[in-house]
Amino acid sequence: MAEDAKSRAKKRFVEFLQTKSLRLTSQRQAIVDSVFSTEEHFTAEQLLKWSQKRDKTVSRATIYRTLPLLTESGLVREMDFGQDHMFYDPNYAEHPNHNHIICEDCSKIVEFDSAQIEKVEDEMAHKLGFSVKAHRLQITGSCDQLKRLGSCKRKSASCK
Repeated sequence: MAEDAKSRAKKRFVEFLQTKSLRLTSQRQAIVDSVFSTEEHFTAEQLLKWSQKRDKTVSRATIYRTLPLLTESGLVREMDFGQDHMFYDPNYAEHPNHNHIICEDCSKIVEFDSAQIEKVEDEMAHKLGFSVKAHRLQITGSCDQLKRLGSCKRKSASCK
């Protein structure tokens, strides 16, 4: 996400908090800075670690109270990739219609766009009498690194 987009997202979140009569505490600021300083999909636990590097007083409870606010604001999307925890997509606000491919072995998540998918989506919506408002495509598979090398750096890192 470009710097100006990060700035806009942070500003939108502060405005959203104001509509809820909530303050931007130093802990929330650390969380927001962490969320909008990554392009990666992340878990609540990852966000906790990143946020605590910025502010040691950030608690797990503050993370779990702030994530619903981020999703409700439309700046972050909660994603279920079939694992025992949710992932959060920080690229949602600036780019809501993108697709994901997820490695079932190492949990690597890759975003992609496809003009062909959008074309088929538009054709099918028109044919079936719909107007597309949003779409979500998730493809699962195995990344080539594990198949090619017999091991994957991400798999051993995700097992720690």
